[in-house]
Amino acid sequence: MTTIASTGIVITADKTADGGAVGRVEWERASFMTTRTGEDYPPSLGDLFALARDGDGDSVTSSPYPVLDVHQAWEVWSMLTITVPGIEHRMGYRDDGTRTAWMLHPDGSWSRAHSPGDGGGTTVHQSGPRRLWDELDAIRARWLREGELPVYGARVTIDPDGTARLSRGGWTATL
Repeated sequence: MTTIASTGIVITADKTADGGAVGRVEWERASFMTTRTGEDYPPSLGDLFALARDGDGDSVTSSPYPVLDVHQAWEVWSMLTITVPGIEHRMGYRDDGTRTAWMLHPDGSWSRAHSPGDGGGTTVHQSGPRRLWDELDAIRARWLREGELPVYGARVTIDPDGTARLSRGGWTATL
């Protein structure tokens, strides 16, 4: 049994004769804080956050979904981490119900999504080589369309070198 860093995924597997393992992603969730020391602690994306905090970015769009605290939506969080590893999430709340979410990535990508407390639309600012909020919205659309995401319950094959392959239905991912 093991977890996958920066996700809510728990894998149980049986060792194979070649030193690999075969198992599945359990339906139960667990998460542990990533151990960090040295130059990367606290997180090193402070300069990028300074840009994302109030910047316009390369694009300004709207999202059909309200701002989501990704860490509270374990299935979405796990899928997003598998899809785009390395995202750092930050949330801001105001007394009037306004919510702002930031996603930062070491490749320089960032997004900021803002939903007013009155239930109005979500405005999304993004910049860098990836559109992080678009990745999140695609996962949320799949979740709503299919009623679940394929990560929990996925079959797992772990090679002797540690490469893990997840699959469920037509979905696959390699870690």
